[in-house]
Amino acid sequence: MAENIFLFVPNLIGYARILLAIISFYYMPTDYVKASFCYLLSGFLDAFDGHAARLLNQGTKFGAMLDQLTDRCATMCLLVTLSCFYPKWMLFFQLSMAIDIASHWIHQLAALMQGKTSHKFIDASANPVLRIYYTSRPVLFIMCAGNELFYSMLYLIHFTPGPMVFGFSLVNLILKISTPIAIVKTLISILQLFIACVNIGIIDTNERAIEARKKK
Repeated sequence: MAENIFLFVPNLIGYARILLAIISFYYMPTDYVKASFCYLLSGFLDAFDGHAARLLNQGTKFGAMLDQLTDRCATMCLLVTLSCFYPKWMLFFQLSMAIDIASHWIHQLAALMQGKTSHKFIDASANPVLRIYYTSRPVLFIMCAGNELFYSMLYLIHFTPGPMVFGFSLVNLILKISTPIAIVKTLISILQLFIACVNIGIIDTNERAIEARKKK
């Protein structure tokens, strides 16, 4: 009997993440407590689906895509809310969304065209920055968590400064710490976008050269 990969444990966790994200979107304009709880819980569960996939040997291409799309769409919807809260910074949020979606989409496409089994597979000849980014779990975690914290703190500070720690607003403090991480993450996304375009260009060039030789 064929396995039903859609009911694998990691994918069930993924569905729960989507439901929590949708609930957070509903509450984002009005109730920051419920919205933050659901959004952060959805993000927290992201750490478990990968572990479950490895532990239970239930890693699938569908699960990997589900995980990535949930991350991208959740961040995008948060940025839509931030655009409403901070209209003067709308262009910044729009560019952030465009860079995030475009860089991951074309990187995924380039990986598939190159025959790679995962967009996180980076060979030794790849760009050193991307190689460290995708092969070092601590680096990947810090970059992704810092980026999410930056936008999450921008959201929270619209409603509350949070508790005071040694005379400083905790939300504002986390925002300042996460800002340079978010900037670096964006620069890495731009680099990823550029490298993926170059790789697809190489594939196009090679294919055209093969076709030209066939015609001779």
